Amino acid sequence: MKELLRTNDPTVIAFAQALLQGEGIDCFEMDVNISILEGSIGILPRRLMVRDQDHFRASAVIRDNEIPTGQD
Repeated sequence: MKELLRTNDPTVIAFAQALLQGEGIDCFEMDVNISILEGSIGILPRRLMVRDQDHFRASAVIRDNEIPTGQD
């Protein structure tokens, strides 16, 4: 799996997941539990992962919708 984006904003993750699901691209959200353990104050970012073979298409979807990836 490859990291597609990293953010502290749960709405960005939800939006990205909806877009990817609409394109038939499976994705997985990581670091949810650690984010909850830190008290949900938004210090630790969550990551959205996709399969290696889907990364190029998923990156295009994210870029086309101007979603910040947090990897710049």
